[in-house]
Amino acid sequence: MNVAEAMTPRSDVVTVELPGTRDDVLEYLQERSFSSVPVVKQTDDGETYRGLISRDDLIENPDEDQLAMLMRDVATTTRDTTVEEAAALMLDEGIRRVPVVDGQLEGIITVTDVVRAIAESEADGGTEVGDLATRDVNTTYVETPLTVAERELFYANVPYAVVLDDEGEMDGVLTEVDIIDVAQVVEGEDDTGGSIANEDDDWMWEGIKSVGNSYIPTRNVEIPSAPVGDFMTGDVVTVTGRKTARETARTMLSNDVEQVPLVQGDQLVGIVRDVNLLEALT
Repeated sequence: MNVAEAMTPRSDVVTVELPGTRDDVLEYLQERSFSSVPVVKQTDDGETYRGLISRDDLIENPDEDQLAMLMRDVATTTRDTTVEEAAALMLDEGIRRVPVVDGQLEGIITVTDVVRAIAESEADGGTEVGDLATRDVNTTYVETPLTVAERELFYANVPYAVVLDDEGEMDGVLTEVDIIDVAQVVEGEDDTGGSIANEDDDWMWEGIKSVGNSYIPTRNVEIPSAPVGDFMTGDVVTVTGRKTARETARTMLSNDVEQVPLVQGDQLVGIVRDVNLLEALT
């Protein structure tokens, strides 16, 4: 199977155009739960692809409003590349969406597109997920403020945390999508200070001094500080190690999740992320 058969075609790809603002992207990330959005620019020769903007780009750069400064370059692919090669590229580059470009944006292939190919038997899915799962599980406590949990996800460099209760048992799952859904960009201003210098300072020329405070505009991403338990998904779908990549792919798609905890009996023993399923193809 090649990329052209698995990708989302350009006609169905949501994009933002230069020049534009972060609000254009935030709307799509919040309303459609995208992880990133392609950026294009209209020129005399037609549309040209310029880059991607992700959830992390918005959260980590709250003071930047212009799309041109927020977007970043990522690897691209072509229509005749195989799905297996696209999966390997995603794993090597650590990216979830690969633009399909041939002079202009022709579509985009995502981790979800590859997972769908596995689910529909268009790509190899016979490997048991016990062999693909990550045994190191990112966790957080159910009473942790969401502001702290967001930093935990950032420093762990994963888009999820399994939420544990007072007994250390799995109580839910928190994802980047849950956080971006409630994040808000708040505008304000900071006081830059008062007097520049005193009349008696040796370096003071002609008695220049400030007559008031100055302010600069600020923009910050505001995340509620309520406990994680208020925002997590509590009804958690799990899998066992004997499930195949194909069965797990179908579970992810039907429940619209990007990761499922791996359990052995009642014990949490790992996590199966959608990117782990791609490893079965490489």
